[in-house]
Amino acid sequence: MDLYLRLFEVLFPVFFVVGIGYYLGKKNPKLDTTFITNFGANIGSPAIVFYSVTTTGLTFQMFADYFFYYLLAILGFSLIGIIFLFFLKKDIIMELPPFILPNTGNMGLPICLFAYGSTGLGIAGAISSLIILFHFTLGVFLASKKFNINVIIKSPAFYSIIISLIFIYFEIDVPNFVVNTTMLLTYATIFLILMSLGIALTRLKVFSFYKALISSIARVIIGPIIGFIIISFFKLSGIAAGVLLIQCAMPSAVLNYLVGSIYSPKKVVDNIASMIVVSTLLSSITVPIIVFLSLKYFN
Repeated sequence: MDLYLRLFEVLFPVFFVVGIGYYLGKKNPKLDTTFITNFGANIGSPAIVFYSVTTTGLTFQMFADYFFYYLLAILGFSLIGIIFLFFLKKDIIMELPPFILPNTGNMGLPICLFAYGSTGLGIAGAISSLIILFHFTLGVFLASKKFNINVIIKSPAFYSIIISLIFIYFEIDVPNFVVNTTMLLTYATIFLILMSLGIALTRLKVFSFYKALISSIARVIIGPIIGFIIISFFKLSGIAAGVLLIQCAMPSAVLNYLVGSIYSPKKVVDNIASMIVVSTLLSSITVPIIVFLSLKYFN
């Protein structure tokens, strides 16, 4: 019974805030979320990376290990995505991002925080750093089918990762005023982006439910299976293994749609939007199961 109560305590805040966003989006279809998007990309995400990596007791070695483990997971996601896209006769390059770049930030981070405390947040932050970096490098490359170094140079999140690594590698103490500031920005960003996810669900449309459902199954069901394979192969255990499994189970990130809408044709963007909606809805069933298993076997 205690485990079920803990599961409720972990998941309720996340889905409640998403629900607030969904309600606001339904109530006001013209609600402008541009501020949230710009704030998240330029201020919020860098703050989340820095705070979760430098203030939660995460070591450089642990960061490197789980950065590597999730990189292997992304390779597995990529292989599955390529296979599914081939059989569904979709654009294998432009429509690959929603398969390989899950919502490890605004959904995965708070779930890992509520499930495992600051230690879970730190490991989840290491994983999210990789996803954030890939959104603005690999994600842009796939969406546009060309690489642009300026995207990396202009990305605040990229510099935040570098600065965070310097702090934990040289074990530099973070000043309290920086800790307090990034903490406020982190929790504010998580709330705002979770709410914007709910708003986005009222606007993104499903254009081909059957294909979106098949693709979403690859994201939210095969994803954690890949995570479990990595956990088993490297004999991982405890909180870190639980966080890895949870982060592998996340649905497609809304940022895939935002990046795609800038660089990809409308047909591709519509397919990406469909997968985001369906995978997020499916995750309301699959994520509680994965979190339950994580809390039961990796604690």
